[in-house]
Amino acid sequence: MMTRDQLARQIYTASNITGTFQLCSGAMADEYFDKYRFEADPGLLSAVAQALHPLIPPETDALAGLELGGIPLVTMLSQIAQRPARFVRKAAKPYGTCQLAEGGEIAGYRLLLIEDVVTSGGQIIESTQALRQLGARITHALCVIDREMGGAERLAAIDVTLIPLFRASELKAAAQDMT
Repeated sequence: MMTRDQLARQIYTASNITGTFQLCSGAMADEYFDKYRFEADPGLLSAVAQALHPLIPPETDALAGLELGGIPLVTMLSQIAQRPARFVRKAAKPYGTCQLAEGGEIAGYRLLLIEDVVTSGGQIIESTQALRQLGARITHALCVIDREMGGAERLAAIDVTLIPLFRASELKAAAQDMT
């Protein structure tokens, strides 16, 4: 198993690209963490899930991955943690089961939301509000990278604690240690 610093360097090396990017939040950035680059690498995805596993609050009933980036993470993490997974859509489909969350019941469950990268926290906030209306109990969200752009504070305002594996500043520091 790799060290925390080694994992940070591998994530940074695989995912950090520079240029001019508009983020989902609308903010502009001169670097971007392309989460799909670490999520598409089976070895790196496994290492990330192994590192996330001890961060799961013990009272968690099920892990809920947010579409799209949270889905590969929750699938791998569910297998490692031996906890059931739920797959949370951005919006319920008008056909099939017409569910917002697929994979099993959510009413009364203590769900841990799983996200890849958090910027403003907007998707977690929207999902939390919708899932709470369906009876889910949500107090925590787990992410791989907190971009440190106000997401944790916005989540705290709705009583959700963000648990990041890494903050963007930690990844940058690990990358600088490589040079």
